[in-house]
Order: sequence, then C-alpha cells, then structure tokens
Amino acid sequence: MTSLRWAGSVSAIAAVALTMAVAAWPAAQAQEPEQGHLDAAAVLQLWLESPHANAEAEAFTHWDGEGEIPEDCAICHSGLGIRDFFGDDGSDVGVVDHPAEVGTLVDCDSCHIRPAQDLASVTFPSGATVTGADRVEICMVCHQGRESTPSVNERLAGLADDEPNSDLGFVNIHYRAAAATLFGSEVKGGYEYEGKNYLGKSQHPATFDICTDCHDPHTLEVAFEPCAQCHFVDSFDNIRLSHAPMDYDGDGDLSEGIKSEVEALHGLLAQAIGAYGAEVAGAPIAYSDSYPYFFNDTNADGAIDESEAAVPNRYQSWTPRLLRAAYNYQFVAKDPGAWAHNPHYVLQLLYDSIEDLAAEAPIEMPAIARP
Repeated sequence: MTSLRWAGSVSAIAAVALTMAVAAWPAAQAQEPEQGHLDAAAVLQLWLESPHANAEAEAFTHWDGEGEIPEDCAICHSGLGIRDFFGDDGSDVGVVDHPAEVGTLVDCDSCHIRPAQDLASVTFPSGATVTGADRVEICMVCHQGRESTPSVNERLAGLADDEPNSDLGFVNIHYRAAAATLFGSEVKGGYEYEGKNYLGKSQHPATFDICTDCHDPHTLEVAFEPCAQCHFVDSFDNIRLSHAPMDYDGDGDLSEGIKSEVEALHGLLAQAIGAYGAEVAGAPIAYSDSYPYFFNDTNADGAIDESEAAVPNRYQSWTPRLLRAAYNYQFVAKDPGAWAHNPHYVLQLLYDSIEDLAAEAPIEMPAIARP
C-alpha cells in the first residue's frame, strides 16, 4: 500500500486513494478473521473514525514545526516509522533508521504488513517479554509506555528518600500505556514498591482477553453490550469487577463501580502528593494535564492555573519518595481505561503510593483498602 502524506485533515483525493489501496489487498489482509470480510469502503470508514486517523491530533502534529518526526517517536507516531521499525522498507529490523515525514498517520499498513501480523513477542521497557497475545502484539509495540519500575529505580539509586535533589526530574510513563496496565506486574509498568506483591495480567474470560476482543480493531471503540451481558449494569461506570464487596476508597459505598474507586484513590493520591511537597520537600506541588505535568503551586491552592502551567515553573524539588508517587499518579492519569484494563493492579499502585507518602507527611486518609 502506498504511504500517503496527510495535512490537517483527510482530503477527498486521499480517501479515494486509500480506498483503492485497500481494495487491492489480498483478502487475508483486508479482513479481521473474527469479523468476516470487510469491503474496502467499510474498512476505510471505520479507520477514518479512529484516533489513528486524526490528522489534527497532537500525536501527529507535534513535530510539524520541526519538519520531521525523530526516529524515537516515529515508531509509533507515523506509519512510515512503524514500517521502518519492521524492516518493511528494506532497512534493518527492530530499529527506526531515519526520521519520518510529518503528516503521516497510523495507517492500514502499520498493522497489516506481514511482519506486524507475524510478530510473536514484545519486549517492554522493564525488559520483560510478552508472548502469546494472539495477533495483537502490534498494539503492544506502541501502547506499552516508555518507563518502568527498573528505570525509575535506576534514576533514584543511592539517593536519600526525603532529600530534594536538583538533579532529579519528573519521570513520565508516556501516553496510553494500556498494555503496561493490562499485564500488570508481569511487565512492571507502574512503580512497584519493594516488599509489596502486585497482580499480573488482568484476567477476563477467553473471549475478552486481548485488545481486539473489546476494542474494534479499526475504530478502537469499545462495545458496551458484551460487558452488560456478564456484569448486568447499564453503563461502563457501574461495572464493579470485584468478587467480594470491598470499599477501596473508604467512602462507605460498596455498590459503586470500580471506576469510581480508582478515581477516588487517584484523587487522594493527588492530595497526598500536595501535602508531602509542602511539608517535606518544602515546595507546594500540584498537577496539570499539560507538559511537564507537575508544577510549583505558587499560591498553594492545590490547583495549577494557566499562569502556573509554564515550563519555567515546573516542579524542581523532587525527592525520590515524591517522584515514585508522582510516577504512579501519571501512570493512572495517562491510561483513561486503567480501571478496566487492570483495576486491582492500579488500586494497589495508588494505595501503596499514598501509604508511602503518609509515612513522612501529615496526610489524612479515610479507611482505604488494598486489593
């Protein structure tokens, strides 16, 4: 399939060209086995509805001013980079050899080239290798994050837990690391505290155990009806996922969905980070969903306003203890589906982060519970 360069939005000419290209695929590549045959127009429309085709998204426009996408980023932010990584362009396999053009998306060949279809294992940033994921390994190449427990520990080795260090900077898991969440402690994408036990891969019935069992492979949307058949709920928010009633967030509600429990502990961790920053690190800290995410809370109101969310005001009073907890806060923040991908693993991470900060800071906590 010929690569197309996209600018701003998908043009009619580009859409026609992609339709013709899809129509030319071998039948085995132009369909998903579990879905049956999809004609070219249907495939195109499904893809156009997906985030992978959003030519105006930051994920694809971030480098427009630079004129090219760097090798380290191109592997996931450009179809050209993905094909380069798999050696489909005749280059070495397992490395991106040159920058990619801006304006290129995650297109059909990104997933349907033979090397991507035949991928049998994926190595995560922790060094752990996952096999046997049944044709969704290509999803995990990009949705695994870029950091892990070992990489955080490497940065913090030999440093006193509660002494601010000007050489430390925030460690960002990166974005949409759903595979790292899904496989839990098997790949150690979250920060796992020494001496604690953590859950591995989230277990679902065999028909809901891999990415494309829940996500449409082209639109990426999740269908609610199959969930409702087992969970007997009227919305995603009400799915519980716990065999025994446990009040993880200490609010006394044993009927609320697991998403609410995760969100509540996530909020408690934000409060704990703020308290520790002010009382132990000596500088108020708060989070904003903009790079570099943690900033000096100059007016100590627990929130970051527009004037505070600036790179020069980034938080620079990191201690190892604070950095570990902030890493886990971001781990959950950057996977919007964490509550579904592996809720009890992320609840463990959140609980342990709060507990660790509370050992040194005056943090008031409800009677929260650890899975």
